[in-house]
Amino acid sequence: MATTVSADALALQRLYHLEKTSPDQVALTQPMGGGVVRDYTWREVLDQSRRMASHLASLGFEPGSKIAILSKNSAHWLMSDFAIWIAGHVSVPLYPTLAPATIRQILDHSGAMLLFVGKLDGWDHMKPGVPEGLPCISHPLSPDDAKKNYPQWEAITAKASPLQGEPVRAADEMSTIMYTSGTTGTPKGVMHSFGNLAHAVQIGLKRVPLRSVSRMLSYLPLAHVVERALVEHGQLATGMHVFFAESLDTFTADLQRARPTVFFSVPRLWVKFQQGVLAKMPAAKLDRLLKLPIIKGIVRRKVMGALGLDQCVFAAGGAAPMPLELLRWYARLGLNIAEGYGMTENLGASHITSGDPATFGTVGQPYELVSCRLDPASGEIQVKAPWTMLGYYKEPDLTRQTFTDDGWLRTGDKGALDGAGNLKITGRVKDLFKTSKGKYVAPAPIEDKLVMHASVEACCVTGAHLGQPLGLLMLNIEAVKQAQGTGRAELEASLKAHLASINETLDPHEQLDCLVVMTEAWTVDNDLITPTFKVKRNRIEDMFATHYEAWVGARKKVIWHQA
Repeated sequence: MATTVSADALALQRLYHLEKTSPDQVALTQPMGGGVVRDYTWREVLDQSRRMASHLASLGFEPGSKIAILSKNSAHWLMSDFAIWIAGHVSVPLYPTLAPATIRQILDHSGAMLLFVGKLDGWDHMKPGVPEGLPCISHPLSPDDAKKNYPQWEAITAKASPLQGEPVRAADEMSTIMYTSGTTGTPKGVMHSFGNLAHAVQIGLKRVPLRSVSRMLSYLPLAHVVERALVEHGQLATGMHVFFAESLDTFTADLQRARPTVFFSVPRLWVKFQQGVLAKMPAAKLDRLLKLPIIKGIVRRKVMGALGLDQCVFAAGGAAPMPLELLRWYARLGLNIAEGYGMTENLGASHITSGDPATFGTVGQPYELVSCRLDPASGEIQVKAPWTMLGYYKEPDLTRQTFTDDGWLRTGDKGALDGAGNLKITGRVKDLFKTSKGKYVAPAPIEDKLVMHASVEACCVTGAHLGQPLGLLMLNIEAVKQAQGTGRAELEASLKAHLASINETLDPHEQLDCLVVMTEAWTVDNDLITPTFKVKRNRIEDMFATHYEAWVGARKKVIWHQA
């Protein structure tokens, strides 16, 4: 479906508009380490971007060359992207937690001509993934090794003259190749145009209240479609103020500094915020206080203030289903979380709720101009939108397979509509499995319940051809310490009680036979989760399926698996 959007809404046109109309407005706030914070105005952002664009232009790459960015979120991540576009090229963002083999696969597949190396926690591990001889440029916050071995941003921009004029890119020109996180296999390069990005954001802003006075904290990877659309292109559309996080250790302080008015997070992090609150105030006490008419307002303000969300007017979750219990918990605190739905292939802009509790458990209604249908045979959600991808880079066969014969995008997700027409995600089409009793089990709704235990970091429900399904659990750091010390018996008892309470809510064929607690972390490096914290179900099966019969045969409710 073609996209139509006015030229002045495209990314570069918006950049030049902000440069002219708001040159002294602070655009980006970047922690530099050691308590130092650096503000960048639009004038400075464009000056830096134009200087780097001038350098890129001097390298003689063919127009439309692919230039990659490997970095955690930062002001220079965005300025690198702007420079790539101004110089006439296509950006290829990489997740900052990728394994070296995946880094190499993406850089080779995309044909990247140059790599920006920025703020990273595991550069020594990642570096072997960078092909020998690939030119690199280091950001100001890059690891010391990168600064030592690659030309530095500051030195380049100090010498280069700003690229003059207002070079623009057509709406139908490719802007970026965004590689999927690889939940179902090798990451695929999703191609999007400048028009796609501008159009999706224009429509999205009718439901997400970003304005020129808005503030957002950017901390989820900018390589992810939602962060890219909301933060980068939301800022270009509105001129809002974007803050960056320094580290996990400073996250609370980063939130306090930004006091975001709009805040997006994935379910795993919403759970962590909840666990942090409950670690300071037991759930029973909090529930009691929230029932007291006068006290509850004070408690809500105190909790939201401690989280740095007291100024938040719109909170959202996405990337995976939000557990219903979690949504209700935040609602009791006065924060109604909207739940969004989409894919990299349609810029994450498919459906979103208003945050109304009546829509909890669904992803709401489609955005304007989005069409949605359910395949009558499989229940698969299929969508159409004007900003659907140009296709998968160098993968015409995969592109064809992703669309139905009549042009609808196959999401791979199963869904159902409630009485009000809200879409509910019920699982993945290929995730359904059949037990030996011939009954089908949808794992996702059960996993939503399992992950609500305070000690569970991630989980996977499995059990094809078994009598009953079972749950595999990865513990969070605190629970691992408890299990290694004197608290294992207490933790096991708590997990048994959790299992019993979940099974009471399930149909007989869905009830879990046991919980298997993994002592080894599921990480990007061991290929058990994606950079967006999604569990790779196929890899879990590959690694653990041979143990299923023994685990079920053990007749224990909680089993500890030592790798």
